[in-house]
Amino acid sequence: MTIRFPVEGEFIQLDQLLKATGLCGSGGEAKQRVADGDVFVDGEIENRKRAKLRPGQRVDFAGETIELVLEG
Repeated sequence: MTIRFPVEGEFIQLDQLLKATGLCGSGGEAKQRVADGDVFVDGEIENRKRAKLRPGQRVDFAGETIELVLEG
């Protein structure tokens, strides 16, 4: 399944995105999953919890794909 997520402002941090989409129940869980190497950004493992993600990027996690789009 693909989730289209509108980004408010210039970027969203990876850990905040995982929590905002409901794929992680808490910020702590999101940070741990990133640290464990479970999250891919644009096809590459991303281990920076606070990576700044911008519209046009794609996140794959737990069998879901999140496409970041411009808000509005």
